[in-house]
Amino acid sequence: MAETRLPVLRARPSEIAERALVVGEPERAEWCAGLLDEAVEVGRYREYVTFTGAFQGTPITICSHGVGSGGAAVAFHELFLAGVTTVVRAGTCGGMQAAIPDGQIIVGTGAIRRDGTSNELVPIEYPAVAHHEVVAALLASCQARGVARPPAGIILTKATLYEGPQANPFDLWVRAGVVAAEMEFATLLVMAGIRGLRAGGLFVSDGNAVRKREAGAAKDFSYDPHREVVKANTQTMLRIAVAALAAIESFRPA
Repeated sequence: MAETRLPVLRARPSEIAERALVVGEPERAEWCAGLLDEAVEVGRYREYVTFTGAFQGTPITICSHGVGSGGAAVAFHELFLAGVTTVVRAGTCGGMQAAIPDGQIIVGTGAIRRDGTSNELVPIEYPAVAHHEVVAALLASCQARGVARPPAGIILTKATLYEGPQANPFDLWVRAGVVAAEMEFATLLVMAGIRGLRAGGLFVSDGNAVRKREAGAAKDFSYDPHREVVKANTQTMLRIAVAALAAIESFRPA
């Protein structure tokens, strides 16, 4: 009997490795697949494109999940359903401390749950925390690839990219030391945590929200994630993340 494909990712569970790198853009997933040996596309549907190959002999799956936690949660759920035990999210973020330059690589150690999705899964009191072994592997991989002492800290996971009329406690998060903002990390951490699995995140700053606010920049058109410094350091970030996934010790859930 033919193996049933995952409903949305459209890959067969046997085609998914135990270690996965998740990224927002399908094009970014395709680029990452080029880092692997014998990478094969195993699923493609909507924003979800999935490849499996090996890095230095270790099987790794690469999967894109689109923008926002609602859709990303679909990918995370099906990856876990297929047997993934360790996930790293690699993506862009907005720096939330004035000292963070554009292109800075950042390690996420936990997240603020304003994602709008994880609260549908478990009460808001449940913390979104990166697994310590994944954090250690990412920091070691950064060091090995010339990114010494990257900022590491709490990430704000937002439900929207653009603001509306409702007040946003931006200044509060800055004063609290939040290092960056993005849109999917908290969801991943919660979904891994409630399953007893490992997850973490590596990010590159595509702009600094603090400096833009201080300069009075227009909120929408001043955002440009396509600059060369962002592109080049995004590729560095992806190499670091793949190497960390390959280097981390195997994990067997309790």
